[in-house]
Amino acid sequence: MAGEAAAVIGKSVQIRGEVKGNEDLLVEGLVEGTITLTDHRLTIGANARVQANVSARDVVLQGTLHGDAHASGRVELRAGCHMTGDIHAARLSIEENAILSGKVELNASASAEKPAAAAPAGTTQAATFAG
Repeated sequence: MAGEAAAVIGKSVQIRGEVKGNEDLLVEGLVEGTITLTDHRLTIGANARVQANVSARDVVLQGTLHGDAHASGRVELRAGCHMTGDIHAARLSIEENAILSGKVELNASASAEKPAAAAPAGTTQAATFAG
């Protein structure tokens, strides 16, 4: 996907319902409902407000998400973001000053990393964070 521009939901756009796509998506506006990007990256911009359950290969959160995040790859919580909901992913990255209220479930068997570097197959790692 390097070099390809992502589809954008602009800062003045409000969507209520189901968003599905087959390309990377950058959300800068308001989305309420669900977002599904099975094999692509979802980026929730710094000023975005998303009240939805989201599912994507990778989820990058810079703004506000109220809902669960499911990623077959990585979830990144960037500095200044606020998430209320559960995370289900293979990998998780949390920067300083990111706020998470919810449960985290990391499924090592979904990760493409070497099994020696991950927990044994079928093992689930869980943690709870509150900001």
